[in-house]
Amino acid sequence: MPQYAPELIKVGQLELRFLFSGAETGNALTMFEMTVPPGARVPGSHFHVEVDEAVYGLEGELTYTIEGAKHQIRPGDRVFAPRGKVHHFVNDGAVPAKVLSVLTPGSIGPAYFRDIAAVVGAGGPPDPAKIKDVMARHGLVAAPMPGA
Repeated sequence: MPQYAPELIKVGQLELRFLFSGAETGNALTMFEMTVPPGARVPGSHFHVEVDEAVYGLEGELTYTIEGAKHQIRPGDRVFAPRGKVHHFVNDGAVPAKVLSVLTPGSIGPAYFRDIAAVVGAGGPPDPAKIKDVMARHGLVAAPMPGA
């Protein structure tokens, strides 16, 4: 298997360093490190139509909410968001948080994050209709958090 250099994509204040994409793994998985600064704007609650997500804490602390249940992700902690389950994350701490995320299958990859980065970085407030369009094209659906 050929070796690829990791790709760094910035979406607002978030930094994602892709270690594997679906294109590299025969669509088996996408894997990336994500750094979330304290108080950063993060994606709204959503679910993945056909993709499961596993998250492993590397640095700092991230609050990861799945179907209304909050999970604190510190170094060594993990959480699993099955496809179809509404989830969201936030860094309420004082230091940046870094997690390793694995998406299976690998159909949500760098292209989605590049497309979202283009909408977020277009100047002015992001256009919600454009964000929803990008999400829909890549198998994500904005949804309210149960119990919120």
